[in-house]
Amino acid sequence: MSSQTPSPGPVPASSGGERRKPRVAVVFGGRSSEHAISVVTAGAVLRAIDREKYDVLPIGITADGRWALTADEPERMAIANRELPSVERLAESSEGSVVLPVDPGNREVVYSEPGAVPKALGDVDVVFPMLHGPYGEDGTLQGLLELSGVPYVGAGVLASAVGMDKEYMKRVFVSFGLPIGPYEVIRPRAWEQEPSAARQRIVEFAEEHGWPLFVKPARAGSSFGISKVEGPADLDAAVEEARRHDPKVIVEALLRGREIECGVLEYEDGPRASVPAEIPPVSSHAFYDFEAKYIDAADGIVPAPLTEEQTRRVQELAVAAFEAASCEGLVRADFFLLDSGEFVINEINTMPGFTPISMYPRMWQESGVSYPELVDRLLEAALRRSTGLR
Repeated sequence: MSSQTPSPGPVPASSGGERRKPRVAVVFGGRSSEHAISVVTAGAVLRAIDREKYDVLPIGITADGRWALTADEPERMAIANRELPSVERLAESSEGSVVLPVDPGNREVVYSEPGAVPKALGDVDVVFPMLHGPYGEDGTLQGLLELSGVPYVGAGVLASAVGMDKEYMKRVFVSFGLPIGPYEVIRPRAWEQEPSAARQRIVEFAEEHGWPLFVKPARAGSSFGISKVEGPADLDAAVEEARRHDPKVIVEALLRGREIECGVLEYEDGPRASVPAEIPPVSSHAFYDFEAKYIDAADGIVPAPLTEEQTRRVQELAVAAFEAASCEGLVRADFFLLDSGEFVINEINTMPGFTPISMYPRMWQESGVSYPELVDRLLEAALRRSTGLR
């Protein structure tokens, strides 16, 4: 795939009228169970941003929701000795907080600490929201940025929400004629008020589609809270594990086949698909779970060993999923290539991991777009795009 240099975005001016570099706020961490992976992802992005072209302001959100000013030290944001990083360890103060403006006519970020005069940190021209999971990737942060009138990288409010909720994601895909696998949803009230009936629904689902099945949080990522259930005896524990991350649970049938991923990147003329990748079975794990992805660094095959026709088909489906959910910027689309030869879309991720071992950057690297260029393209696209209805 050929690589094109993106057209330059608008050059902001200071209060004195002189030209200055666009200022990027890299926002990371957050209140979800994916807090640590967000920190790792942000560290990789901070290393890749062209400092000759952009000024950078790292802002971390702690696990309890405080927006903290953090040091620009990507080396402290990696997984080291199987220990996960956190915003709390990176924050310059245990009490100070960063406040974004809610006035579209004002993009000045302010930092305040108890008993001290608030300090202006300057204007922010674009936000790179490196948040995974609820309270960041699900449209909540995107809504705040829309209110503030600050451009940002990635999907808007609707697409972010659809991309986070596996139930409504599947409903959207079905409405656009995209192939999905069998699933069942257990809503909070059903499990809390009529657990026997909810349990029976899952058992009947398994009788129709077979054991084992997967029990997942409906709105979580990085494979947190997912259990492979071999039979009814393990069902309650699996549902409770999923509910630790999300009160709404989704149950999916086991699809026998190969796991294939494909990246989508928005170019000036529309979305394009990367070469696909394959996630091979991990012998030491029951499935491609959190530890396999991030701790034990299970490797993927890039490009996936597919025929030309299979490659073309999965790329078409990835772009179709991007369009169906009204995505912007980027998406990683995850598929199963069934033993029958049919592709089934499992889910999309509107803010996929950007860690050094993440599949999305690797797929684009193999497609001719380097990691720094990928980050630059996303920032340029965000600077070109206005907030509000579009």
